[in-house]
Amino acid sequence: MIKKEIGVLLIVLTLFSCNQREAQPIVISPEDYHNSVDKITEIMIHDIFSPPVASRIFAYPNIAAYEIIAQNNPSYVSLATQLTDFTEIPQPDASLPINYTLAALIAHMDLGKKLIFSEQDIEVYQDSLYTRWNAQNAPEFRASKDYGLQVANHVAEWMNADNYNQTRTMPKFTVDTKDPSRWQPTPPAYMPGIEPHWNKIRPFVIDSAAQFKPAPPPAFSMEKGSDFHKELLEVYDISIEITKKGDSSEEVAIAQFWDCNPYVSVTRGHLMFATKKITPGAHWIGITKIACRKTNSDFDKTVFAYTKTSIAIADAFISCWDEKYRSNLIRPETLINQYIDEDWKPVLQTPPFPEYTSGHSVVSGAASVALTDIFGDNFSFDDDTEVAYDLPIRSFSSFTQAADEAAISRMYGGIHYRAAVDIGVKQGRDLGKFVVANLKMKTEETLASN
Repeated sequence: MIKKEIGVLLIVLTLFSCNQREAQPIVISPEDYHNSVDKITEIMIHDIFSPPVASRIFAYPNIAAYEIIAQNNPSYVSLATQLTDFTEIPQPDASLPINYTLAALIAHMDLGKKLIFSEQDIEVYQDSLYTRWNAQNAPEFRASKDYGLQVANHVAEWMNADNYNQTRTMPKFTVDTKDPSRWQPTPPAYMPGIEPHWNKIRPFVIDSAAQFKPAPPPAFSMEKGSDFHKELLEVYDISIEITKKGDSSEEVAIAQFWDCNPYVSVTRGHLMFATKKITPGAHWIGITKIACRKTNSDFDKTVFAYTKTSIAIADAFISCWDEKYRSNLIRPETLINQYIDEDWKPVLQTPPFPEYTSGHSVVSGAASVALTDIFGDNFSFDDDTEVAYDLPIRSFSSFTQAADEAAISRMYGGIHYRAAVDIGVKQGRDLGKFVVANLKMKTEETLASN
C-alpha cells in the first residue's frame, strides 16, 4: 500500500515538474537572429543568387521581423506607408501569449524560405527549432508561430507585387557588337548580362530607380590623351604594378578581400565549375552582424540594424543597375585585351554585367551611411566576414573607411575604371543619406536619448 502511494506521488511530481518546465517562457537571443540570417545567407551561396537578387532576399525577411518587434516595442516605428505600397501588418490578438521576438524570428525564417531555392535546407533547420520550442512552451510557441506566419504572408503578398516575377519573363540583354563602347561578355565563361531589367523592381524608399542617376562616365575614346583612355591605362598600369609585388601586395589583398563574386568560373582542362562566395550585399550584412555583436545590441536593435541596412542595400542595387544598363559601358578587360595586351588578366574575374557604375562602390556607400547612422561615426571594427574563404581579418576605423576601401578594391582588381568607383561611392552615399532621412524607424523619444 505504501509503495503504491509512493508511486502515485512520484507520477504527480513528474507531471508537476513537466508542467513547470512547459510554463517557462521561450527566450530568443540576438544570436538566434544572427543564426537565421547566416542560414539564409549560406543557402543563398549554395543556390548562387546574383548580387541584385540577393539584396531582395535580405530585405523582405528583415522587414517582416522588424514590423513584429515594432508592434511590441514603443521605441520603433512601423514601416507601413513609409515603404512603397507597404500597408500595416495584421494586429496581434492581445489575449494570446505571443512572444514577439519568437514571432519575429519565425517570420524571418519563413519569408526567407519563400525566397530561396533549397527550401528543404531551411526546413530542416526550422523544424529542429520548432521541436525544441514546442516542447519548452507549446501555447506560447503556437501563438507566436501563428502570428509570425500571418505577418510573413502579409509581407509576401506585398513582396510578390514588386515586379520581380515579371522581370523573370522579360527578354535577355542584347549585346551591341557594332558600338565599340558597349559592354561585351567577358572570359572565361562569357556569360550574358545579368538582371538587365532590375531597374523595374519596385524601390523601397527611393522615388524611382533613376532618382540618383549619376553623371555619365567619360566619353568613350581610344584616342591617347582622352579622359577615357587615361582611365583605361590607369587600370592596366595599376594592375602591372601591384602584381609585380607578388604575395606582399596590399592592393591585391584588398581586391581579394572585397571580391564578393558569387560565381567565379574556374576552368580545368575541359572541365568548368564555379567557386561560390558571398555577394557585396552579404558582406555588408556580415559587417552589420559584427557591429551588433560589438555593441551587445539586444534582439530588437539587431533586427532594426539589419532592416535599415538591407533596405539601403536593396535600393542601392536598383539605382546602380539602372545606370549600368543605361550607359552600358565596356569593361577594362575587353579593351586591354584588344588594344594593349592580349594576355592581360585582371586580378579579379570580371563579373557579367556592364561597367558603370561600380556596384560594390554604390552598395558600400549606401550601407556605410546606414550603419553610421545606427552605430555612429568612427566606429572601429575587425571585419572577419571573409575568413570562411581563407582571407585574413581586416580592421577599419569606420564604416566610411571600409566603404572607401571596398570601392577602390574594384580598380585594384582590374574590373572598373576610376570614374565608376569615385562616382559610384558618391551615388551610394547620396542614396544612403536619402534613405536615412526619409525612413523614420525610431520614436522621437528614442532619437533624443541616443
